[in-house]
Amino acid sequence: MANPLYDGFFGVHAEKTTPFLRLEGGQVVTHQDFLSISAQIAHVTVQIGLKPGDRVAVQVEKSPEALALYAACAQAGLVFLPLNTAYTVDELSYFIENSGASLIVCGGKSQETLGVVAKELGAKLETLNADGSGTLMDQAQQMPTRFETVARSGDDLAAFLYTSGTTGRSKGAMLTQDNLISNAQTLVEHWRFTADDVLLHALPIFHTHGLFVATNVTLAAGGSMIFMPKFDQDEIIARMPEATTMMGVPTFYTRLLDDERFTRELTAHMRLFVSGSAPLLAETHTRFEALTGHRILERYGMTETNMNTSNPYDGERRAGTVGFPLPGVELKITNPDTGDTLPDGEVGQIEVRGANVFKGYWQMPEKTAAELRENGFFITGDLGLIDADGYVQIVGRNKDLIISGGYNIYPKEIELVLDDQPGVLESAVIGVPHPDFGETVVGLIVPETGAEPDEDGMMEAVRKSLARFKHPRKLVILDELPRNTMGKVQKNILRDKYEGMFAP
Repeated sequence: MANPLYDGFFGVHAEKTTPFLRLEGGQVVTHQDFLSISAQIAHVTVQIGLKPGDRVAVQVEKSPEALALYAACAQAGLVFLPLNTAYTVDELSYFIENSGASLIVCGGKSQETLGVVAKELGAKLETLNADGSGTLMDQAQQMPTRFETVARSGDDLAAFLYTSGTTGRSKGAMLTQDNLISNAQTLVEHWRFTADDVLLHALPIFHTHGLFVATNVTLAAGGSMIFMPKFDQDEIIARMPEATTMMGVPTFYTRLLDDERFTRELTAHMRLFVSGSAPLLAETHTRFEALTGHRILERYGMTETNMNTSNPYDGERRAGTVGFPLPGVELKITNPDTGDTLPDGEVGQIEVRGANVFKGYWQMPEKTAAELRENGFFITGDLGLIDADGYVQIVGRNKDLIISGGYNIYPKEIELVLDDQPGVLESAVIGVPHPDFGETVVGLIVPETGAEPDEDGMMEAVRKSLARFKHPRKLVILDELPRNTMGKVQKNILRDKYEGMFAP
């Protein structure tokens, strides 16, 4: 039996001496060198007693060695569990205990605190720092640069990713080898990636976007990445002449648009800009195209599914939509109460089915049964519609739905009106408790730099565009909206902050 993930993504490049990672200062890691490092790490995991199927919890800074640890886990048949570098020890303790991780890899600065957790849970602990130092690589450097790949099937687990857990405890989404392989291969074809592509990679690698989209697509195509520790605007602009493609979150693009060095000339040679992880404002689409001549390609994915839809490579990339279902992915809009499929144009919950859809939630059979139907369709928790031309639009999360006086209100509809008003950079609409209506609408407004939006004017625009029950009862001006590391607005924080606004 082979190992589809390692053989298809990594091993196929074992003898290639062309660049895989292009680092700062002109340093290059070839495909061959990268796989030698990962083989050495795989030997370490065996030496310390790990067996195929064991989980490896990883909270480290982004580095070539950190990425090689992902490859090593694939080669040794281990389940890779990347964890956000912002998580606290309490949060990490839950993930490590819940996953039953046999090995924790952390930065040296966390060694003491996580060492206590490891001891309590019976896990091994190794360190890996941003510069590649630490106990893991100290051992790896003494190991052979070849490792006999462990046989795995496409249905074997390759990774755990924990969901954000805005309601209740985070859930460990179990991703199989086939989940990762099928999605990356589809994206390579859909987005026309080849071995000649050089991807600007400034995303974190503890998340689907940076790890299973950007990295896996590059590996599947045999291309290379300008591998940056984090988003650095100066470095992005300096390195863009070397790149052909870029993947980012909306914040990347808005920051670049505000930099006078980011010009049509700088981007003229680029083939593709992709945005995801959070909605891209229509204004950003328009400004980016006007400045560069490129239209950003927006897509839609999830922790549990990787990518589900994409705007077309050829054809209209429509602002405010996430395009069409990817080849091999079925998508439908259903009634949340009955599960019945709704006609095009009606808002309902988004359900998807395909080889990309995860296996279930780790040790949570009830949650799995509630969200993953027996027929294979996954209830995403997102609300959306399919328009007359077949484009999918996301209108919000099911938990963000506002029910006021018995009426369903979709925040996105109100946000689009508010975002379109003079002086408004962006908005977020939430529902807060109200003594008469159960919930009522509040609009949080972030002004453009130096602007003072006219609240009366905004409300007049809302009155003209939307039914009375959708009108915000109050508008609040904020300096910025709270976001997670991938740029998504954290409406749960806003709801908590303003929940007492209309308390009797």
